[in-house]
Amino acid sequence: MNEEVRLTAWVRGRVQGVGFRWFTRARALEIGGLSGFALNLDDGRVQVVAEGPRAGCEALLDWLLTGDTPGRVDGVTEIWDTPRGGYDSFAIR
Repeated sequence: MNEEVRLTAWVRGRVQGVGFRWFTRARALEIGGLSGFALNLDDGRVQVVAEGPRAGCEALLDWLLTGDTPGRVDGVTEIWDTPRGGYDSFAIR
């Protein structure tokens, strides 16, 4: 039951200008097996796209929701999908 999935999460709160994307990338690399990116959006949110084993994506989502993230997370909206590929690693955009 550890199929490959794609997680797209939009994180709202005080998540820009606080190192949030850098810490998200570090956490994804620590979990391992994930590729994708973290991107600042014009509306103040951070978009996180992660592809890899479901357990790894769920661990990253759990960290986004409840972990010791920089800044302040007020909420996360997520969508689960099938992987699209095309990512070599986990990047900051």
